[in-house]
Amino acid sequence: MLSQFKLGAFPDVVLDPNPPTARWWSHPETFTTTELARYQQSGINVFHIGWGTGKADPFGGAVKVLNAWDGFIKHFSRDFAPVLSVADMDDLKREKKIGILLGFQGSDHFRALDDINFFHGLGQRVSQLTYNDRNAIGSGCEVSDSGLTQYGSQVVGRMNDVGMAIDLSHCGPRTTVDACRTSKRPVLFTHANCQALNPHPRNKSDAAIKAMAATGGVMGISGVRPLVSRREPVTIENVLDHFDHVVRLVGIEHVGIGSDIDLDGYDALPPSLRMKMLTGHRHSPAMRGDIDGLNHPQRVFDLTEGLMRRHYSDSDIEKILGGNFRRTLAAIWGVSY
Repeated sequence: MLSQFKLGAFPDVVLDPNPPTARWWSHPETFTTTELARYQQSGINVFHIGWGTGKADPFGGAVKVLNAWDGFIKHFSRDFAPVLSVADMDDLKREKKIGILLGFQGSDHFRALDDINFFHGLGQRVSQLTYNDRNAIGSGCEVSDSGLTQYGSQVVGRMNDVGMAIDLSHCGPRTTVDACRTSKRPVLFTHANCQALNPHPRNKSDAAIKAMAATGGVMGISGVRPLVSRREPVTIENVLDHFDHVVRLVGIEHVGIGSDIDLDGYDALPPSLRMKMLTGHRHSPAMRGDIDGLNHPQRVFDLTEGLMRRHYSDSDIEKILGGNFRRTLAAIWGVSY
């Protein structure tokens, strides 16, 4: 059964806020055939790259990142393709390419509403309203949450109009619910987990999950160890518990994969880089970021086997591996609504 998922339409959303393996995205000449093979064999055919814009110059930083990724994709156009529409996703299986869906962890680069149209034109299709702190749009999960601002409401409206997905993964609880109520299109939690199972500030309450589902949105379940459980040992079964919780709460249509790690995870990184990548998880230098079974390039197959053990049907597994995100992105990216 697993083979049918290997090149599924949208089997995993890997949100990698700062790819730790190498800077090959900005230096494509350093990307090797060995590295390419690891991506081709991962069972994942759309990677959602969630990047930081930088605090000094968010607008300029975002332009630089999008231009660099555009250059990388063009350099390897035989193997990679930009994902700008659902049609692009659907072409990937036939063309045997890997899709790159570009977004940012925070929307500080939206200095004015017209910037949203500008970045949509450069290929951005997803944007988190905030990262962990407060910005002109709303509040992140690590500060006192004063909710969506007046400008934030306007940003939500403009993102709806141009067809850019609203990601609330790092937003605080009030900003999250405000954005759900304000948006006329579905919203996403691309990488989050359930507070009911683990009361981490980055995780989402049942009320927030219900508000997201009411928009028609999807929640991607993360495999980052501190988000999954505070009780050891943490295993893949704990991750599966988060899938089960969302399904029981709001239904199978509103859950997907949002691993929040690159192909190899965090623990093999140099300690200083690992701590940087795990920022916001209130970790000690000795804290692990990975979960055995989900810290290797082909983790999507282990996760699929876990869903089978939990007696999910084939059609439900297809929804979790990507069908739900595809359906929701079609509603978000549609020309009319």
